[in-house]
Amino acid sequence: MVNVILNVIIFLVILFVLNRMASKRISFSIRVFVALGLGLLFGIVLHYVQDADTIIKSKEFFEVVSKSYVALLKMITMPLILVSIISAIINLNNTQDASKMGSLVIGILLTTAAISSFVAEVVTLGFRLDASGILSTGAGEKEIKAIERVNERAGAVVQTLADKVLSFIPSNPFADLTGARPTSTIAVVVFSIFIGVAILGMKKKKPETANILIDFINASYEVVIRMVKMILRLTPYGVFALMTIFASTSNFAEILVLLKFVIVSYVALISMFIIHLIMVSLFGFSPVIFVKKVITVLIFAFTSRTSAGAIPLTTKAQEDMGVDRGIANMAATFGTSIGQNGCAAIYPTMLAIMLAPTLGINPLDPLFLIRVIIIVTISSLGVVGVGGGATFAAIIVLSTLGFPIEIVGLLITVEPIIDMGRTALNVNGSVVAGLLTGKILNKVDKEKYNKLDVE
Repeated sequence: MVNVILNVIIFLVILFVLNRMASKRISFSIRVFVALGLGLLFGIVLHYVQDADTIIKSKEFFEVVSKSYVALLKMITMPLILVSIISAIINLNNTQDASKMGSLVIGILLTTAAISSFVAEVVTLGFRLDASGILSTGAGEKEIKAIERVNERAGAVVQTLADKVLSFIPSNPFADLTGARPTSTIAVVVFSIFIGVAILGMKKKKPETANILIDFINASYEVVIRMVKMILRLTPYGVFALMTIFASTSNFAEILVLLKFVIVSYVALISMFIIHLIMVSLFGFSPVIFVKKVITVLIFAFTSRTSAGAIPLTTKAQEDMGVDRGIANMAATFGTSIGQNGCAAIYPTMLAIMLAPTLGINPLDPLFLIRVIIIVTISSLGVVGVGGGATFAAIIVLSTLGFPIEIVGLLITVEPIIDMGRTALNVNGSVVAGLLTGKILNKVDKEKYNKLDVE
């Protein structure tokens, strides 16, 4: 118990140091980086110095900070989506602008998902990665339990395209505001669009009533944005706690067994991130400035492994780039369930290519490669934006191809460390979709994009 108390004291001291850095007006991005580094260092020290029981008990105290921060972000997510999108639409000239925004965001997300799938194919084949080695190692107790869970999920996860589209319709918007369903965030977007369009229609027939509603919504938006800023100030503390927990509880010995798969996965993820930057530069934006403005949300996504929880940060990153707030919210929200470049594209594609040779399929067959890209792109509609979303995506793709899904359970050991990079790429894809949509619709303030002192 003494060691647990000592760990908690050190944890609190580091939180105090981060607080002092804030009081001295040290850059927000620098504080987030410092928090990431301190969390990694503290976690590794705990991992190799303390016993497992002490770490587990210490983790309970660390989670007070990490889970509180993530919970606060989730608390503000639905109100932010609701008021931001309604506010953006009621300030448009017509409903056609809203449909253009949504169509472009979704189109870019699906396009980048298809590109991500292609990148995953090239990298997997280039490194000659196949599943024979993983399948031959067999399954331990942890893997067996994971395989059982995967098989249980398989029946519930596989949906037709029509079912996926229907899941976006808010039959009970009040339930969706509580996040009752995996696709609740998109359902709230749809509900918000309906409200915004209805108020636009009222502007012509009942302008006085419409103006009352508009004033109320704009005031609500200001309140919600103020709350978002308050919560985002806690990011360094949340990142520190999340990284401490990850580094102290990871089994690095087990990760080394599948090290090649981890490395190849990150080669694919980094390659797609570079392609994102190339796309940004082709549309006339500085990739260096882009990285500086998106780095905070990427660090949070990396440590928390939740795209949905990152929505407020993802939205803010785009608004700091000068993207119209309506587009920013649509991209941040749609990106949690549509076209996830890491979880829904790269991961299932890699598994499909790896499994093909073990099933007597030529992985170099162009028709097979094209089929995988098409299936992955369509399947990327409606993938859950929280930890475990990649598992759902892999089950859907492998089941559609008629491949065995047990490999998903065999990779459970390295799942967390790969999921960190996948989630960061998912979020980056959302920001890219918002920025490019804004550019196409001429709704990006280029002067604000180039301004680097925005927090």
